[in-house]
Amino acid sequence: MTLTCASSAQAKGPSVKAELTRLQDAGQLDAPTADGYRTAYDDARETLRRLSGFRRVQLRAVIRNVDAAASGHLFIPTRLKAEFLTLQRNREYWPAHPSPLPRAGQRTTFAGSQIVWQFYPGQGWQIQWLGTFGKANALWMVKTRDDDLRRLLDEALGLATQRAGGIAFEYLFTFDGGRPPWVSGLAQGTALSALSRGAVRLRDNRYFDAARTALGIFKTPPPTGVLRRTSNGSHYLQYSYAPRLRIVNGFTQSLNGLHDFAALANDAEGRALFAAGEKALRAELPGFDTGAWSLYSKPGAESDLGYHKVLRDFLRGLCDRLGGSGAQAAQVQAPPAGATTPAPAATADPKLYCDTARRFTADLTTKPKLEITAPAKALRAKVDAHVPFTLSKIATVTITATRAGQVVLSRTARLAYGKHYVSIKPSRAGPLLLRVAATDLAGNGNAAQATVHVRAAAKKHRGV
Repeated sequence: MTLTCASSAQAKGPSVKAELTRLQDAGQLDAPTADGYRTAYDDARETLRRLSGFRRVQLRAVIRNVDAAASGHLFIPTRLKAEFLTLQRNREYWPAHPSPLPRAGQRTTFAGSQIVWQFYPGQGWQIQWLGTFGKANALWMVKTRDDDLRRLLDEALGLATQRAGGIAFEYLFTFDGGRPPWVSGLAQGTALSALSRGAVRLRDNRYFDAARTALGIFKTPPPTGVLRRTSNGSHYLQYSYAPRLRIVNGFTQSLNGLHDFAALANDAEGRALFAAGEKALRAELPGFDTGAWSLYSKPGAESDLGYHKVLRDFLRGLCDRLGGSGAQAAQVQAPPAGATTPAPAATADPKLYCDTARRFTADLTTKPKLEITAPAKALRAKVDAHVPFTLSKIATVTITATRAGQVVLSRTARLAYGKHYVSIKPSRAGPLLLRVAATDLAGNGNAAQATVHVRAAAKKHRGV
């Protein structure tokens, strides 16, 4: 299946009702289902007329996403379940919750459902698949909530979309420049872990079958899938709409999911997909380690504190799965009846992942390194100058210059690792004490200082 990005504008293609009628006439939707979707759409538009301000903006965005999917010829029966559920949840929520307003990134569940939703300002409440399958993995770890685990997995599978020759858990809203419907290797990999673990815990091969069909996006290039072939193997993208963006934490977690499925289901295709991805990650990972902190993406900047820890944890997971902690974490139970015996997904050396995770842990307590390069020649008063300094990791930096104990310059900024300059224009001759203090994202502080000499301003010469 080839996807075309939907426009946010309506009326350039079929309407929602026209597309529902087309699917019904083609026998792809039965009459009660099509009528239910029409009613949900009409109810949402009627509710929109009664809303104002912030709440109106959220529901209007959700309606426009549905309009755009219809206009872009993106209505298919399996996708409509999640499309109209999203419409229904937002129509119910915004009139019924006058205050307080949800905060960006807030998550919730609705009564009678295990699915996790997240609030995205300007896009309303949306299914958060990463959070949903993260919850499933948490239920698996508890070991006493198997009924909830089964309900969650069954509910999630009921909302999966046919895509890339299998099923996918699609995001149906605009995010960071990407238009729906898009998929994430990070979320799909987390789903593979949850489904595979569920198959074993619940002794139900249906979840292995579902995970097997969910491999499709890892075999398919964007925008339908997340596969980007490289000279070193296969990179699995975080976002299907961003083929040039490499986000290492999402890539790592996609491999954890592939490994869990390959090992627990003893699946040859899963092993091949894992091996191709692991080969690429082995080549790419050193480029995301600055020596003092992690990079979030390429192209891009350093990780924030949360993403640095997330990457560390995902690498620990890969280290453990490859036997770096002495045992494979995925192989925890006997397989369900009729399944083959779990087998190692790969024989890759875990050392790189174990060592990198340990370094990233050490980065959390290591002070930033600073070095100021004092100019070899004295600066000239009343002339702009630049004094270079280097910083080892992202930090909040305060630069001060004092003359005879008096502060003559003070600046604070968040700076990335690498080479920077202090721009200064001394007012008069004499020594300046230049001090650069840095506090990294984990709260570790350090400082460096240097004396900069300033000579008198050049004399002005009068013409004859």
